[in-house]
Amino acid sequence: MKRIVVLGAGESGVGAAILAKAKGFDVFVSDKSTIKDPYKKELDSYSIPWEEGMHTEDKILSADEVVKSPGIPENAPMIVALRQRSIPIISEIEFANRYTDAKMICITGSNGKTTTTMLIHHLLKEAGLNVGLAGNIGFSLARQVALEDKDYYVIELSSFQLDGMYEFKADVAVLLNITPDHLDRYEYKFQNYINSKFRIVQNMKASDYFIYWNDDPVIQKELETRHIEAKKMPFALHKAAGIAAYIENELMKINTQSRSVEIPVSSIPLRGTHNMYNSMAASITACLCNISDDNLRSSLQTFKGAEHRLEEVAKVGGVRFINDSKATNVNSCWYALQCMTEPVVLILGGKDKGNDYTEIEELVKNKVKAIVCLGVDNSKLHKFFDGMVPAIEDASSMKEAIDKCYRLASSGDTVLLSPCCASFDLFKSYEDRGTQFKECVRQL
Repeated sequence: MKRIVVLGAGESGVGAAILAKAKGFDVFVSDKSTIKDPYKKELDSYSIPWEEGMHTEDKILSADEVVKSPGIPENAPMIVALRQRSIPIISEIEFANRYTDAKMICITGSNGKTTTTMLIHHLLKEAGLNVGLAGNIGFSLARQVALEDKDYYVIELSSFQLDGMYEFKADVAVLLNITPDHLDRYEYKFQNYINSKFRIVQNMKASDYFIYWNDDPVIQKELETRHIEAKKMPFALHKAAGIAAYIENELMKINTQSRSVEIPVSSIPLRGTHNMYNSMAASITACLCNISDDNLRSSLQTFKGAEHRLEEVAKVGGVRFINDSKATNVNSCWYALQCMTEPVVLILGGKDKGNDYTEIEELVKNKVKAIVCLGVDNSKLHKFFDGMVPAIEDASSMKEAIDKCYRLASSGDTVLLSPCCASFDLFKSYEDRGTQFKECVRQL
């Protein structure tokens, strides 16, 4: 009997274990951290053996194949040991894909992928398609394939997930943008990260579709060096030859080979240029899935947006509070600041991933009146931003940060949590950071 070892017992790992068990494999789950109680109970209910707080080497190195959580880096000792023995290591998405014939719609990019993934899922679901939401959001793909397989899956893919994918093929691949991120995982080489993102088009055929932002210089440069068989469906702000979606006369215009659709920009609730790109990518996908014009128009209007992404929380004393906790890189913060029309009190900080803050320098000078640095070590932020804005202060908890922001802000200002950094120094996750932000704002 083939032995599958699953490393990491979060949603991805537990889903993979359930699927492996359903397919009759000998399964073992190992997590170096503590496993959450609901997942322990679930593993027990399927009689899947597990361990937490350690990796027992002989149990793991006896694997025929390992399904690895995307959060475990390549230089982790256990991964190094597995590689030395040439034991195959794959992602949960790769594993799940073997057991479904569903159409795969896959979305990646440094920014906007959660919003775009949720929007595509919303458009397909509202049109009555049997569709699942997977990847970084929703239930894991493996769990859904094991328990109730769908006809379509809309999957948000990080570079870490793509790194563990080999035979997987997307039917529709969406690449929104590429800016430096997670360079600490890629030997601080931007090209390594670019290569990971472009794994989304591997194995695609001429009958598949590749949707991408035409004006991204990194994507354009990379396209010159690669042969991609899939039909190219680029989107851009302005009309040009071969562009599948663009804005003209306050209309979003979608042109696939078989149809054309026009949608008034004013009817799309998502605001900001970056959200126009997300909406164009999602609308092209919907057209390729044969969703009617009327369905597409009405569903775009009812989409609510992603939590922790430019989420308006409240207005207190004339001060607007916006939760953009999902902005874990500099480019995300750039998008957020670009949307701001009022003076900004900006909350930055967390676990720095090799950030270069020059990208937001001009926007900070023009739009930001004060910065509150929320992190264990704010020295890099001070080194770059000191003297750039009238006030810069430190906070070591969300409550302290919100209290300082409220004091620094005036009526008509916006307090923006758009941290540029990962959350793991003071918070469990970016969701935890965003939730605490919202709770502290509501207590003002």
